[in-house]
Amino acid sequence: AEKSRNELDKLVKQAGQFYQDTADIEGRGRFPGQDKFNRPVTGSTTTYNNDQAGTTLSAQTSASQAHETKILYDLGLLEDKDVDQNNNDDDGNGYTGFDDSPVSTWISVFGEENPDFPAPSGAASAIEDDGDDLADCNTCPRDAEGNAVNTTGAEEWKNLFGGEVVGSQYQDGHFVYQVVAGGGSGSDVYPPVLFVADIENATHFNNVLEP
Repeated sequence: AEKSRNELDKLVKQAGQFYQDTADIEGRGRFPGQDKFNRPVTGSTTTYNNDQAGTTLSAQTSASQAHETKILYDLGLLEDKDVDQNNNDDDGNGYTGFDDSPVSTWISVFGEENPDFPAPSGAASAIEDDGDDLADCNTCPRDAEGNAVNTTGAEEWKNLFGGEVVGSQYQDGHFVYQVVAGGGSGSDVYPPVLFVADIENATHFNNVLEP
C-alpha cells in the first residue's frame, strides 16, 4: 500500500513542477493533458469548457464545482447523494475497485494499453485515454521555440518521467487522473485542480494538488 501511495506522490510532485514550468513558458500554469488552464481533463461524459467566449465567471465556477463534486464522490469524500442526476441515490461507497462504476470517467495517466502497466481487463468502461483536442491552433500551448505542444496526457506524463512509466503495485490497479478546469481572468482567475488515484481502490489511494 505504501508503495502505491509513494508513486502517487511522485505523480503529484512532477505535476507540480510541470505546472510551474508551463506557467513560465506559456504564461499560465496547467497540468498534463490540459490544452489550456481553463479546460478540464476528464471523460467524454463530463466535458465542459471554461474557455468559451462569453461564459460568465459564475457559470465557469459552477461547471468546475460540479466536476469536482463527482470526483469527490468517487474518492469517497462525499455522502450519499444523486451526483450523477439519475434520480437514484448512489451507494455512497465511491470508486472502490477496478470493475466498479465511478460517477465520473477517469483518464489513464500513461495510457490504458501501455505495455509496462496496462489497465486491467474490466476497467475499460470506467477510464479513457486523453487526446490532444486542439491539435495545432492559434491558442494551443507552445514551447519556448513557439512550436505547438502535443498535450496528450500520456505523452506529457511520460516526458515528465524521462520516457519511463510508473504504475500500481496491484494486479488490478492502474493510475488514473482528472483535472478540474480553472477559470476566470485577471483578479478573478482560479487555478485548475489535479486529482490522481489508483483504481485498485481510489477511495484509499488518491492525492490532490491545488496550486
